[in-house]
Amino acid sequence: MQHNYIYRNATIADVEKLTALALLSYGQYKNKLSEEHWKTMAANLGNEKSHLALLNISTCFVCEHNNSLIGMAYVIPQGNPTAFFEKDWAYIRLLGVDPAHGGKGIGKKLAELCIGFAGSNGEKTLALHTSEFQDAARHIYESMGFKKVKELEPIYRKKYWLYVMPL
Repeated sequence: MQHNYIYRNATIADVEKLTALALLSYGQYKNKLSEEHWKTMAANLGNEKSHLALLNISTCFVCEHNNSLIGMAYVIPQGNPTAFFEKDWAYIRLLGVDPAHGGKGIGKKLAELCIGFAGSNGEKTLALHTSEFQDAARHIYESMGFKKVKELEPIYRKKYWLYVMPL
C-alpha cells in the first residue's frame, strides 16, 4: 500500500532535515552501541557540514510524507575513494528511514533509486557497507543482489561488511 510517499532529489535546502533524519533513523541503533560509541556516531550523523559535503559530491534521494523527510540515501559517484571504497566504485551512504515508517518498503525503494541512478550514469560497480546490527538493511541489500565481499575492521566495536553489486 502506498502512503502518499514522494521520492525526489534532495537539495541544499534539505541539509537541516537530512541531518535530523540521519540522527532519527540511525538513533534506533543507540542501544546496540556503547554510550561512547553512540556519542561519536551521533556527532558524525548530526554534523550539517558533513551532509553538505556529501550533497556537494553526490545525488541524494529522499522520501517525503506529509511534508516531512522520512527516508534518504546518498549515491556517491566513482572518483571519491575512501578507506572502504575503491576509486572506480560508486557507493551508497547513509541510507536511512524514520523508524516510524520502517517496514513499508521505503529503504528498498531508495536503494532501487540509487541502483538505477548509478547504472544510468555509467557506473560499473555500486558498493556499500553495513553492520551486524542492521539486519533489515542487510536483508534488503542481499535480496537486491549486493554480495558481501569482505568483513571490514570493526567500527564502534561492531562487525561491518563491504557489499558490492556489478551494474
